[in-house]
Parts: sequence; structure tokens; C-alpha cells
Amino acid sequence: EVQLVESGGGLVQAGGSLRLSCAASGVTFDDYAIGWFRQAPGKEHEGVVCISRSDGKTYYVDSVKGRFTISSDNAKNTMYLQMNSLKLEDTAVYYCGVDLVGSCMRYDYWGQGTQVTVSS
Repeated sequence: EVQLVESGGGLVQAGGSLRLSCAASGVTFDDYAIGWFRQAPGKEHEGVVCISRSDGKTYYVDSVKGRFTISSDNAKNTMYLQMNSLKLEDTAVYYCGVDLVGSCMRYDYWGQGTQVTVSS
């Protein structure tokens, strides 16, 4: 059974930083595309970043480029999202996901989400 558990969300002032973690079991990150997506209140899900296994590239949504960084510790089967210079519009529930196809087109597994709230 695949389980993904996010942590690290919270309340932070604009300009601050947070580091999200995603601990996985039942799946090995090496084999699949991994990434983060978010859902802000009243909005659709939005892909934030994904590491593709199809082409080996990392894709960031334009709005977070230069501010967010994805990383992973495959030995711990944990991925991270370092978020710097946070903005009000980054407020959302953040989810980590695993894409079995590896192309970052859609996630097959995701966690329960962690709330990130950026205040002014």
C-alpha cells in the first residue's frame, strides 16, 4: 500500500520560508516522477513542481521559480519542498504526489495535504 504523508506546513509572514516534507512508504522515489501540487481556496489544483523520470528534468510553475526548490532523500524515501520569499498567493494546501508513468502529467498517489498560510 502506498502512503504519502506531508508535514511542515503552517502560518508564516510574507517573505518568510517554510520547508515541507513528504514521507513515503510502499513506493520508491527512484522509479517514478515525484512532485508537489497545491490547491488554494476556491481554485483548482495547480502543479507546483515535478521531477520527471521521462526526461530527467525538473519543472516548476512560473510563479514559484527562483523561490521554491524540490529535493529528495531517496535513502529516506522522503521529498522536500523548500519555499522561500513566500507570498500571500502561495497560501494553499500543499500535496506531494507520485506519478507512476513518470511524465509529470498526472499523479497516481498523493497525501492528505498540509496547509500553508502566508500572512501580511
